[in-house]
Amino acid sequence: MSDQNTEDLRQNIAEALEEDNNRAVAHLLDESNAAQIADLLESTPPSDREQIWPEIDKNELGKVLLEAHDDVREQILGHLEPREIADIIDSLAEADDQADLLMVLPPEKLVSVLYILDRQKREKLEELLSYPEDTAGGLMDLDPITIRADVTLDVVLRYLRMRGEIPKHTDQLFVTDRHDRYIGVLPLTDLLTHDEQTRVAELMHEDVKPIPADMPDTEVARIFEDHDLISAPVVDAEGKLVGRITIDDVVDVIREEGDSNVLKSAGLHEDEELFSPIWSSTRRRAIWLGVNLLTAFLASGVTGLFETTLEKVVALAILLTIVPSMGGIAGSQTLTLVIRGLATGQLGSSNFDSLVRKEITVGLLNGLLWALVVAAFTLLWFGDFGIAAIIGAALVINLLAGAFAGVIIPVVLNRLGIDPALAGSVVLTTVTDVVGIFAFLGLATLFLT
Repeated sequence: MSDQNTEDLRQNIAEALEEDNNRAVAHLLDESNAAQIADLLESTPPSDREQIWPEIDKNELGKVLLEAHDDVREQILGHLEPREIADIIDSLAEADDQADLLMVLPPEKLVSVLYILDRQKREKLEELLSYPEDTAGGLMDLDPITIRADVTLDVVLRYLRMRGEIPKHTDQLFVTDRHDRYIGVLPLTDLLTHDEQTRVAELMHEDVKPIPADMPDTEVARIFEDHDLISAPVVDAEGKLVGRITIDDVVDVIREEGDSNVLKSAGLHEDEELFSPIWSSTRRRAIWLGVNLLTAFLASGVTGLFETTLEKVVALAILLTIVPSMGGIAGSQTLTLVIRGLATGQLGSSNFDSLVRKEITVGLLNGLLWALVVAAFTLLWFGDFGIAAIIGAALVINLLAGAFAGVIIPVVLNRLGIDPALAGSVVLTTVTDVVGIFAFLGLATLFLT
C-alpha cells in the first residue's frame, strides 16, 4: 500500500484524469486504502467522481462507501442499479455496515435491493432497519457471542474453537438465559485466566448494564466515553439481547457529532460536504441567510427610529446594515467549510480552483435570490425603485465577495502559519463590511446624487 497522502493522491488522480489514463487511475486506487479513496471522493468535484468510481476495486466499493460522507454516499448509490447495490451489500461482512448503506436509499430502491438479497440476510437487515438510524438499535450489529450461565469455561472455550473466529472488538461474551434475556457479561480475560471447570455464573459480571435499543446515539457515545467501553450489549423493551455496539461505531458518532456542531455554528447543514451539489448547497444555506435577513431588518428598523436626525437620503442609513450583515454570514458559511477541508486534508492545490468556482456560483445564486427579496421589501417600504435596485445590486456584490473571501482567507492564513479558525472570521468580517458599505454607498453616490 502506498504511503502517499490525500493531496498527493488527489493530484496524481487529477493528472491521470486529464490525460484520460484510466489504467493509471486504477493503479493509484489499488495502492490506496478505503479511507484514502473515500477522502478522495469527498474532496473531488462530482464530474471527476463519476470517472473515478468505475476504477475502484469491486471488493473495496462497500468499504469506501462506509468511509465516505453521507452526502457522497447518497449521491453515488443514487446512480447505481439495485443489482449493483446488492452486490456491494454482499461484499460487506457485518449486517450493521450493510444497513448503514441501505439507510440512505429512497424507499422504492431499498425495497428492490432487499428483494434481491437472500432471505436470511434480508431478515437481519429488516430488523436493523426497523430502528431509527440515530439510536442504539441503528448502531448495533447482530453478531454478539452469547453463552449460558450454567456451563463451564471449558465448554465456552470449545464452543469458540468450533466457531473458528470471533467478531472484531470482542472483549466480552454476553450471558443470557434460555429466553435470550440479558443477564451479564464474561470478560475474555476472565475466560482465559481461570480454571476451565469454573462455571460462567461464578465469574460473570451482572453489574454491567445493557443499553436500551431506543437510546439516542449521542447518549450511547457518552456512556462509552464515561466507562471506557469497547463493546456493550443492546436489549429490547423486554430485556432480550438483540445486538451489541462496538467502539468503532461510537467513534463514528462522535466524529459526525463534532462535524455537525462545527457546521451548524455557521448555519450549514450537517450533510454539507466540500463538493455538495450547487443547488443543494444553495438551498441549505438560503435558509440560514433568510433567518439572518430578519435580524438585519430588525437592526435597520431600530435605526429607522432616529430618521428625523439623519440627513438627505434617510433610507440609505436605515438599510445600511443589511448588506454587510448578509455578506458576512454568507462568507462565514464558506469559511467554515474551507477550514474543515484544510483540517481534514480534503482541500489542496489540486481542487482549490474547483472549490472557488463552486462557492462563487453558490454566492451568486443566493445573492440573486435575496437581492430580489430585499429589493422588493425596500420598494414596499420606501417606494423608491432606485434605492431598491441599488441595495439589490450591492447585496449580490457582497455575497460574491463573501464567498470568494471565505475560500481565500483561510488558505492564505494557513500558508502564513496563522490558525484560520482563530483569525479567519475577524478578517472575513472586515472584508464583507468594507465591501458591503463601499458597494452600497458607492452605487448610491453614482446614481442618487
